[in-house]
Amino acid sequence: MLDPYVYSGTNILKNVLGIQDRQTLDDAEADYVSLRLRELAENPLEGNYDVAHLTKMHRYIFQDIYEWAGKIRTINIEKEEPALGGLSIEYSDKTKIENDLSKALKKMVSRPWADLSLDDRVKYFSEDLAAVWKVHGFREGNTRLAVTFCCQFIEAQGIPIDRTIFEKHSTYVRTALVAYSAVFHDLGDLSKKEYLERIIWDSIKNGPLSGGE
Repeated sequence: MLDPYVYSGTNILKNVLGIQDRQTLDDAEADYVSLRLRELAENPLEGNYDVAHLTKMHRYIFQDIYEWAGKIRTINIEKEEPALGGLSIEYSDKTKIENDLSKALKKMVSRPWADLSLDDRVKYFSEDLAAVWKVHGFREGNTRLAVTFCCQFIEAQGIPIDRTIFEKHSTYVRTALVAYSAVFHDLGDLSKKEYLERIIWDSIKNGPLSGGE
């Protein structure tokens, strides 16, 4: 399938810097995105935690790199996952992205977070984060977006969370999201939820104002 997001004959994403070398692009993206994520940590992006808010945050994070920052992807995607023996998570079809995101976000917003026990906060936050992530609404940057967006949301509910855990263990976090989301129409439910729930437990229990041990 022709991918309009990459330079012809390559797998390098088209970018506003015109970079066509993988490592150079990765380095530039990491630098710009790290700056934007620090800004968001200090100054949360206002919104209603709906699809419009999510797209606004994607645009903010990736504005320095991609012209399509903040725009829902227009193609279907697959990514071979070593943790799944080369299988890809079944991401949302391009025609269902906005609907799937809307459903996931409405569920997240509607939960009575203040009344939940720590165990339930961990359970439902893991579920909601994974639901947003599994849609994979954008061509690139979905893990960083989902984590940042959901962390900002949970903090807005008065629940502190240690974001540094996600930053220090970013590879583990993505693998945990893959394991959580491994449900297939033909192979059935192969998911393992404990990995993501473990890191969510640590991040909430040890939030900066939570009094965690």
